[in-house]
Amino acid sequence: MSEDRSHSYARDRRIVKTDDFSSVFRLRPVYRTAHFVLYARSTQLSHARLGIVAAKRFAPRAVTRNTIKRVARELFRQSDLPAIDCIVRLSRPVNSKAEPATTVNLKAQLRTELTELLASQSKLKARE
Repeated sequence: MSEDRSHSYARDRRIVKTDDFSSVFRLRPVYRTAHFVLYARSTQLSHARLGIVAAKRFAPRAVTRNTIKRVARELFRQSDLPAIDCIVRLSRPVNSKAEPATTVNLKAQLRTELTELLASQSKLKARE
């Protein structure tokens, strides 16, 4: 079973260290949508890396936070990004405790916004 490395989400494609997160957060946000902010920084690596921040105050249920992370990782694997470190941060509430934790409409909305974020960085690669 051989897997294409460009579509994997191995540890080397993740931002995991606090210092790496901090160095990207120091920069201005690159792109915003209704619920997300994207921070990006070019890197010397041969591939892009992704970090995801989904705060409990904006998504009170773990199911919702995990859905956000799952959708972001899936879209990251499918995108053709330049060699950058990018952090996707949830910046506004996506639902409350009174609403269902996750719905088809919520997943579709998340997918649309996250696709828009990552596409903004793919366009940069096309310009280079």
